[in-house]
Amino acid sequence: MQYGAHMYLWIDRWSDDQLGLLDRARELGLGYVEIAVGDDVEFAPGLTRERAEALGLDLLVSPGGLWPVECDISSPDPEDRRRGLAWHRAALDLAADLGAAAYAGAIYGHPGVVRTDRRPEECYARTAEGLAELADHADARGVQLVVEPMSRFRTHIANTPAQIMRLVRMAGHPNLGVALDTYHAVTEVRDYGEAVRACGDRLWVVHPCENDRGVPGGGLVQWDALFSALAEVGFDGRIGLESYNTSLGDFALRRGIFGDVCPDGDAFVRQALAFLMPVAQRAYGSP
Repeated sequence: MQYGAHMYLWIDRWSDDQLGLLDRARELGLGYVEIAVGDDVEFAPGLTRERAEALGLDLLVSPGGLWPVECDISSPDPEDRRRGLAWHRAALDLAADLGAAAYAGAIYGHPGVVRTDRRPEECYARTAEGLAELADHADARGVQLVVEPMSRFRTHIANTPAQIMRLVRMAGHPNLGVALDTYHAVTEVRDYGEAVRACGDRLWVVHPCENDRGVPGGGLVQWDALFSALAEVGFDGRIGLESYNTSLGDFALRRGIFGDVCPDGDAFVRQALAFLMPVAQRAYGSP
């Protein structure tokens, strides 16, 4: 398995001035860094790609920056769906320019948009159609498209692994993978083994987040059950640490984090790896 981390452990916006973060990630023993993109994020992708390649570090991309709410492939408004497809295509093109392995997130909707007046069957049909188009666009550019279920407080579309897998099956494209985030799962599932098995061979990355978004360990997440199930299905993909740096003014507050769970990104990574790697070794039977 390859361990990585989201840039939000350290910084709130990527730029050409942040290239040194890639060096730090490599020194911490990480194999990849996830970079958030959006309409408010400007940088030269060639510089980031060159530094990552020189370090032997993989990149992932996610839509964490400014993402207009009308750009939503699940919307009942066809113009919003058109805008959403165009917006994500541009992000996928940027991911390809970066040489990124994947473009991942709640791409099926828009995080923070929770509709209660929806018609589920119609919503799933139009969303799956959009995902198929984006998966095809991603495939042509050598980028994996990865979708992540989120809790009921963030989306009405896919809260559980079963729901995200329904969308994946409806889209019917081989270039669609799944991310399982334990922070969201702790609200929505009771059996982590069942959650992992539901994703099957579509499981592409796991975000081992504690229930408060703090360092893994000591919270509510069933870590041994999770990693035992990962070993059972033969998962050998990516393990991606995620949280929001709580020392950057109101950055974490604006993301819904009110406790001081990540004041130091380096310390977060060291503590997380020190906890998770032995759990993984027990489950996988590694020495």
